[in-house]
Amino acid sequence: MERRRTATVNTETGGTTGKRNPLLLAALALVVCAAGWGGWQRYEASHDDAASFAQARDDALAAGEQAVQNMNTLDHKALERGLDSWEQSTTGDLHRQLVDGRDDFARQIAEAKTVSTAKVLSGAVTELDQRAGRAGVMVALRVTVTAPEGEPAVKESRLLGTLTRTAGGWKLSALGQAPVGSTGG
Repeated sequence: MERRRTATVNTETGGTTGKRNPLLLAALALVVCAAGWGGWQRYEASHDDAASFAQARDDALAAGEQAVQNMNTLDHKALERGLDSWEQSTTGDLHRQLVDGRDDFARQIAEAKTVSTAKVLSGAVTELDQRAGRAGVMVALRVTVTAPEGEPAVKESRLLGTLTRTAGGWKLSALGQAPVGSTGG
């Protein structure tokens, strides 16, 4: 006589008794482990200080480059908009100097009828203190100044800027020429 193996139904739990499928258990264990590992990786990535610092550096650099470009771009035909851009790009003493000297500067540019445009060639963050909300940037620019007569004047320069984090983002609080050093001894 041939014996058949049958599973019996457990009426209390509604399941079957007998052997469990080892492949199913292994697959279930792998799914649980993968979910746990993925969750841990997402947690680590969201709490990574290096990633946070890199993002702050990138934000400061982008704001610094844009602010330096704004400060070197001005068209006498759109003077108010250009000067507004200067003021929106700055904070602190630099901002106060621009506001206090705005009328005189606007008059000089209107009389000269010049157009200056700046293009960022490269930029770098020279320092970053996230806690203090300060950053330093060096930006290389090509500035073209066009007067009503004559050929446009093109000048490349390197500027050092100090940025301060404000409620409106990073803004220039100081701007000046980068010193030019010699390579000779």
